[in-house]
Amino acid sequence: MADPSSYRPKPGQIPDSPGVYKFRDEYRRVIYVGKAKNLRQRLANYFQDLAGLHPRTRTMVTTAASVEWTVVSTEVEALQLEYSWIKEYDPRFNVKYRDDKSYPYLAVTLNEEFPRVQVMRGAKRKGVRYFGPYGHAWAIRETVDLMLRVFPVRTCSAGVFKNAARSGRPCLLGYIGKCSAPCVGRVTPQEHRDLAEDFCDFMAGRTGTYIRRLEKDMTRAAEDMEYERAARLRDDAEALRRAMEKSAVVLADATDADLIAVAEDELEAAVQIFHVRGGRVRGQRGWVTDKVEAVDTAGLVEHALQQLYGEETGDSVPKEVLVPALPDVPEAVSQWLADRRGSHVSLRIPQRGDKKDLMGTVQRNAQQALALHKTKRASDLTTRSRALEEIAEALGLGSAPLRVECFDISHLQGDDVVASMVVFEDGLARKSEYRRFQIKGFEGQDDVRSMHEVIGRRFKRYLQEKERTGEWEELRSPGVTGPVPAPDTAPAAQPSHSRDGSPQDEPREDGPREDESREDDGRPKRFAYPPQLVVVDGGQPQVAAAKRALDELGIDDIAVCGLAKRLEEVWLPDEDDPVVLPRSSEGLYLLQRIRDEAHRFAITYQRAKRAKRVRSSPLDDIAGLGETRKQALIKHFGSVRKLRQATIDEICEVPGIGRRTAESVAVALAGAAPPAPAVNTATGEIIDEDDGGSTS
Repeated sequence: MADPSSYRPKPGQIPDSPGVYKFRDEYRRVIYVGKAKNLRQRLANYFQDLAGLHPRTRTMVTTAASVEWTVVSTEVEALQLEYSWIKEYDPRFNVKYRDDKSYPYLAVTLNEEFPRVQVMRGAKRKGVRYFGPYGHAWAIRETVDLMLRVFPVRTCSAGVFKNAARSGRPCLLGYIGKCSAPCVGRVTPQEHRDLAEDFCDFMAGRTGTYIRRLEKDMTRAAEDMEYERAARLRDDAEALRRAMEKSAVVLADATDADLIAVAEDELEAAVQIFHVRGGRVRGQRGWVTDKVEAVDTAGLVEHALQQLYGEETGDSVPKEVLVPALPDVPEAVSQWLADRRGSHVSLRIPQRGDKKDLMGTVQRNAQQALALHKTKRASDLTTRSRALEEIAEALGLGSAPLRVECFDISHLQGDDVVASMVVFEDGLARKSEYRRFQIKGFEGQDDVRSMHEVIGRRFKRYLQEKERTGEWEELRSPGVTGPVPAPDTAPAAQPSHSRDGSPQDEPREDGPREDESREDDGRPKRFAYPPQLVVVDGGQPQVAAAKRALDELGIDDIAVCGLAKRLEEVWLPDEDDPVVLPRSSEGLYLLQRIRDEAHRFAITYQRAKRAKRVRSSPLDDIAGLGETRKQALIKHFGSVRKLRQATIDEICEVPGIGRRTAESVAVALAGAAPPAPAVNTATGEIIDEDDGGSTS
């Protein structure tokens, strides 16, 4: 525990300008980020008598070992820089709201030639129009099904669209009138785009225009005695009304606003957001967070605004944001929101009328969310504590294993051998800490040898980080001298995750990133934290291999066990008999969940690698030919087979392909034997080699 006076800046050293400051611990990790209108006044508050500080603030300043700051010109810049640093460094003492689930959006892909209506989750993409979020994906599909009668926009995937275009036959929706079938040319690309834009206008709240148009056309058709058409228009108008009824009018003046409410106690806070567009509630979401810093309602609101709009631009930021309490500097936050929207944004507390009544509803939702969270957490915490205690007792550990890492090996008959590492902290999965490995030391099927390699690589990385900081130098074995060898681990990148929590991008093969080897960047380090318990999927051989890898590195303070699938027995190193936990044991349930999660994560990665290998193309091995030009070649010729038959002059006709590149392509394809045609066993169709489409 550090004394704040040991790193307090000298008098007059801190400027009295707006800025953003960072507290770092003794290992240079950033543990807190804050902003201030006057840096000198704000930082002075942290260096007063410890007895006068809030307990959380006291913990932060005694954990820190240094403070540094960056001066900015305006409070708006300070707000933006604070958000960027919190996102970059993930400080442990900053409030961070985390969604308890991935909310689905209704998305219209206006960035495509033929826009598609679909359900989307995760990070927003450029050129896609989003509506929501919705509580359930089925609610989106019900709404879309009603609206396709009037706005028959494409909803099919790229593969279905290509197959329909190739065969000249639309899908079922095209036959029943719920798709305009642009795949077979029933409408032009511009006509289909106009339909998609009308769909977006209706979803954005401009509903009256389309219903009045349908009613007018229905009346005209009836007067012309076109009764079938009039009945169809009547049903279309009714479908739009039913779609509108799914989100009742809550604000009569067609307001576009977000309403944010906060429910809190001493330890936690819940935030609820209602998204109102065109006077109707179009989406709802909620967060719960631990109050790891001393913060009031105004501070919680400001953190929520940063999280909610930090990545948004344009119409995604509404004209009006209603909150229960204004941030400390509301003008700066309002200007920040206006900059992101591109026009004025009103940030205020509703005082009367419908908006105040609706805010009361949002507040009740926040209170219920906090109460439900506490009820579930209390029950879950008791169960998890009992499970960890049972594991500690069964394995003879001195204390409950608060961090557990589990490793599993996956392959298909010796091919694409990979491994997974999953992390559970306090009995809960911490997916941001998951890692994936490719087995590099040998080829073939050998689970024991693979386990030894993976454990060794993981803990070499751990020792390397500790050697750099000197944090655990005294714990290294006397027999281990010299620098720790550089690891060859391929950790999974973290930015995006699929719905099941597994990273969607390929692991890196080039060792540590630049930011991982930098000594003072303050970002959380990969593999820097040791577990109290290592669990391997397997029996005695796998446990022995893991223990041997730790022994070779001189690590003797980490427990190891294995969980065998057949009888769910727990194996310990150097023990001839397994530890048998009762079938009703919470400790056994937790170990099974950890093992199953490691298996799921490993097999997901192994399948992805196998699918990528199956989809590989002869173009992949051509030096200097990137993904963009490969796609251009395939798009121009239609398939690798047709590209192989093309002359060098014909290849040069593709934009961006010079003669030298064309010669390389021709030589590479001439030397590559054409693969045997793949067959879809379900349909009997031959799968073309370029994009997975079928040919007759």
